[in-house]
Amino acid sequence: MANAIDQSRISIRPFKEDGIEDVLLWLGDDRVVKNTRLEMCNSREEALNFIKNEWIYPSYQSICLDDHSIGVFWILSYNDWKHSANLGYAIGFNYWGQGIVTKALKILLSKMFQKFPGLVRLEAYTVVENKASQRVLEKVGFHREGLLRKYVNHKGCIADLYIF
Repeated sequence: MANAIDQSRISIRPFKEDGIEDVLLWLGDDRVVKNTRLEMCNSREEALNFIKNEWIYPSYQSICLDDHSIGVFWILSYNDWKHSANLGYAIGFNYWGQGIVTKALKILLSKMFQKFPGLVRLEAYTVVENKASQRVLEKVGFHREGLLRKYVNHKGCIADLYIF
């Protein structure tokens, strides 16, 4: 692991309109979005649109370091939070391998299961090549359930996904 980050500096919160520059730093980086369902963001206007119109709390939350947005969590429910939902995340390249997502995910999970007591299943998918995300999910208690072959068209390619 790279230099450890003081975990008290890590938080999650709704996105803020004045955080556009922070968001552009990581959402404009292909290394960050390549293994996610996110599309690259190339302008302040696109970032503002995400923050104002698409990344609505509590479904989308900002991963923060010293209150600066360095990534995103999304939890999407296909049944109005009745019992199951899908988790995804991305974090800026400069923060990979420092334990930030693991800590932030523990915070998020605690809040989500308190806020939505009927939520009993939270699933996450990773492309097979994304070993780092697989390790993060396992560290916070997810279990690999299986391999979904040719499951999704991911960025123009049919891809296998692990489900956790």
